[in-house]
Amino acid sequence: MKVKVICEDKYESQKLASLIFIKESNETYINTILNVIENEVVVGLKDKSAHSILLKDNQEVEKFVDFIQSVIEREHKIISANILEQDVEMVKE
Repeated sequence: MKVKVICEDKYESQKLASLIFIKESNETYINTILNVIENEVVVGLKDKSAHSILLKDNQEVEKFVDFIQSVIEREHKIISANILEQDVEMVKE
């Protein structure tokens, strides 16, 4: 399954891609969704830190949260995350 989410800007897309998928170990670094505030998603990472990601709007937030939920629950695994300017394209299996 593939999804493309639009971030607020290129910096946010780079941050999301770096947090979502660690290529060396083929694992997802995001452990939980801590909070959603309008177009902002606060994620908890495996190292117990928290980070905020700003997406374009509420629809992008819903799309991202829906996509990542099955990964957090370990039903799926992310196999790639690519940055396309302010977009992040993610693929899970």
